[in-house]
Amino acid sequence: MTRWNPTGYNPDDFANRRHIGPSPAEMAEMLKVVGADSLDALIDQTVPKTLRQDTPLDWPALSEAALLARMEQVARKNTVMTSLIGQGYYGTFTPPAIQRNILENPAWYTAYTPYQPEIAQGRLEALLNFQTMVADLTGLPIANASLLDEATAAAEAMAMAHRQAKSKAEAFFVAHDLHPQTIAVIETRAAPLGIRIVKGSVDDLKADEVFGAIMQYPGTYGHIRDLTAEIAALHEARALAIVATDLLALCVLKEPGAMGADIAVGSAQRFGVPMGYGGPHAAFISCRDDLKRAMPGRIVGVSVDAKGNPAYRLALQTREQHIRREKATSNVCTAQALLAVMASFYAVFHGPVGLRAIAQRVHLHAVTIADALRQAGAEVAPDSFFDTITVRVGVGQAGILAAAEQRGINLRRVGRDRVGISVDETTDADVIARLLDAFGIDQSAAPAGSPAIPDDLLRDSDYLTHPVFHMNRAESEMMRYMRRLSDRDLALDRAMIPLGSCTMKLNAAAEMMPITWPEFGALHPFAPRHQAAGYAEAIADLDDKLCEITGYDAFSMQPNSGAQGEYAGLLTIQAYHRANGDDQRDICLIPMSAHGTNPASAQMCGMKVVVVKSAPNGDIDVEDFTDKAARAGDRLAAVMITYPSTHGVFEDTVRDVCRITHEHGGQVYIDGANMNALVGLVKPAEIGGDVSHLNLHKTFAIPHGGGGPGMGPIGVKAHLAPFLPGDPREDASGAVSAAPYGSASILLISWAYCLMMGGDGLTQATRVAILNANYIASRLSRAYPVLFMGNRGRVAHECILDTRPFAEHGVTVDDIAKRLIDNGFHAPTMSWPVSGTLMVEPTESETKAEIDRFVSAMLSIRDEITDVAEARIAAEDSPLRRAPHTVEDLIAEWNRPYTREQGCFPAGSFRVDKYWPPVGRVDNVFGDRNLVCTCPPLQDYAEAAE
Repeated sequence: MTRWNPTGYNPDDFANRRHIGPSPAEMAEMLKVVGADSLDALIDQTVPKTLRQDTPLDWPALSEAALLARMEQVARKNTVMTSLIGQGYYGTFTPPAIQRNILENPAWYTAYTPYQPEIAQGRLEALLNFQTMVADLTGLPIANASLLDEATAAAEAMAMAHRQAKSKAEAFFVAHDLHPQTIAVIETRAAPLGIRIVKGSVDDLKADEVFGAIMQYPGTYGHIRDLTAEIAALHEARALAIVATDLLALCVLKEPGAMGADIAVGSAQRFGVPMGYGGPHAAFISCRDDLKRAMPGRIVGVSVDAKGNPAYRLALQTREQHIRREKATSNVCTAQALLAVMASFYAVFHGPVGLRAIAQRVHLHAVTIADALRQAGAEVAPDSFFDTITVRVGVGQAGILAAAEQRGINLRRVGRDRVGISVDETTDADVIARLLDAFGIDQSAAPAGSPAIPDDLLRDSDYLTHPVFHMNRAESEMMRYMRRLSDRDLALDRAMIPLGSCTMKLNAAAEMMPITWPEFGALHPFAPRHQAAGYAEAIADLDDKLCEITGYDAFSMQPNSGAQGEYAGLLTIQAYHRANGDDQRDICLIPMSAHGTNPASAQMCGMKVVVVKSAPNGDIDVEDFTDKAARAGDRLAAVMITYPSTHGVFEDTVRDVCRITHEHGGQVYIDGANMNALVGLVKPAEIGGDVSHLNLHKTFAIPHGGGGPGMGPIGVKAHLAPFLPGDPREDASGAVSAAPYGSASILLISWAYCLMMGGDGLTQATRVAILNANYIASRLSRAYPVLFMGNRGRVAHECILDTRPFAEHGVTVDDIAKRLIDNGFHAPTMSWPVSGTLMVEPTESETKAEIDRFVSAMLSIRDEITDVAEARIAAEDSPLRRAPHTVEDLIAEWNRPYTREQGCFPAGSFRVDKYWPPVGRVDNVFGDRNLVCTCPPLQDYAEAAE
């Protein structure tokens, strides 16, 4: 008798063995607790059968090995060339220490936005370094912690100037030598706001006819000029001046602040971030000090903790969308934090001397090329430049472009008779020789010795003077600095991050690997299409799969954040109404429970927001909705809903809401934030949706990266497809991002996720996400009331725990969130969508053991609340109020009415591998009263410590 016993275990089943956390045996145990006979039964009790899709998702799954082989095959279809196209995107060298320790390190890429500052001190310091770097180089005192891309930053700056300028003019001047994609996005943003765009040469600027102006420095064709006089004229007319600029150029050029600029914008891409066929890259915006409260996006500030020690936090949070809704400065809730961190470390890695050396080398290489071309008789412009020139080649343009391509170089097509050449950090003697050979110049070019920058435009001010930019740049020290900062954070590589509506799931290593391959990372977004056949194949297949998942007919991959997707979707609806002659449709109905970005997005599109009430059970109040839709009548443009609802339940009335909207001629926008509860079960387009955005950084496994990158592609039904965002390369109509496919390189992550999961795996992931949420709700419901549940007593993929009753005993939702840090957890989403509550989403990736650890922590906290409620300890003396506990607390004299053990090692926390927060509870009020948003002098730390 043989002892061979065949096993049914498949180690290559990525979905069920690697991505989905609970094992089949654990699921059986969880179903018993939930009180469901099977997973199928639980889904039937949770998701209304009338909404379920008829056909399953049917593509097969790939193993990790097969996926990587497929990705390599596709990558080889891309042609990696030396890009001298420029236009805001440049070759750069990512220091391996930064690639390995930041970009490829889950301690950095799996972190969430730093809303809980005590467990985000590392990335907050890195982002403060970014802000300091931008402020120093632009010569303006305040910078934010990044925006989505340069074109978006420029559009945000225009809107900011529109709000802040004292001029009564309604026009905005755009210099014609801005990057074309920036002009396209500005025009998109201006139209619904009623801003008239005036384009022309800077010499033609009429300052008294505009509320603001944006000028490129250096210009898209290389021109540099001192803008001091033009800026002064704008100020005389009470208008604001915006300068779109380049950080590397500012290492040698006079800074915008020295010219009097009010706002500066640009991209930090060339500070060590690969082009990636368009992104992701960290844009920046900086401004005068008196404009800081009007600045969009996130700003890192310096405050103190409960002991007076320096601590970082997000400052000026009253500007956040979930508070201000349609009055928010912008809908931008996604930064590019991971890429900003990379750029900041690039500056730390090189320091001011290194950056200046790189900038000087780039410039002299450009001068070398220009001199050689002129000596050969070519007409080269401009005379003064930093890294970009144009060469008039007449009817030989196509021949020169082809000759350069044959030599492995891409040049920029400029008009019909010129080519553009933009030199970058990766340019060397070999590149120069190949380039000149394409022009028929075969002699060796003599290295230039003199700059082509006038003396009055050479920078004479210092920058990056803070000690962090002057540390010993030995790789050992750099590696340790990166490690120290990451150790201060709590990311997904340490513990579950149970954030409602944020879906912090596994970001598998196999999904992440290809983005750093040069075949994907080194492509310029405006490279000839035939050189990007691999990207085209990947994006087309992802498009097909997303259409199958959602039921929509077409997708645009351009929006590079979820909020950007909302904006693009509403613009698509608006364009559709205009094409039908319905220009009067301007009302957008939005439920009270909607995401904060929804009303802000509607406002950005020029729509009037009408709020719809919620019923007592958390559903949309259909009676109120019906009444307000009828009142809107032929002015109804759209309704924005989230499904399942933001309250974490599947509403039975969703088809009614869609029907009523369509009866009044409106369009239904279904927010894709909760798509993790739908994939494989419900198709938004089949329940009445006309357009949805998908948060690929939530449902489809792109990591949050500490607050970005993200992607928010939009799916639409066929009648809306003609109105999707235009390609900024060729059709400015409706472009919302600088690159045709947004942050294209990270689309590969979602494609890899879909390929490895397969249709069945994606569906199973949705089912297990619902199981995990219901398991938490079942285990915690006696300790914490679950605020909203479906008609059959089930929640969707998330649940809301009501902590408001504890406030009468002096225990706040903040206390619970900070106490969870001691237990080794990031808090769930606080006070949203209902103030004073916690919204929990475990995702399908968390194992039963980790979920049980979280449950133990929450039950332990509930016992501590009971101690306060029954007067065994005062709230202000309890471990809840003193949380989080630091090592400093552990070793200090202990005079508290609870034990060190209880305070520092509560239930759920690890003993050996315990996470210790680097600071105590951060004082937000102090931070807003004493706003510091750049690296403070070291003596400030000493004074705070005293």
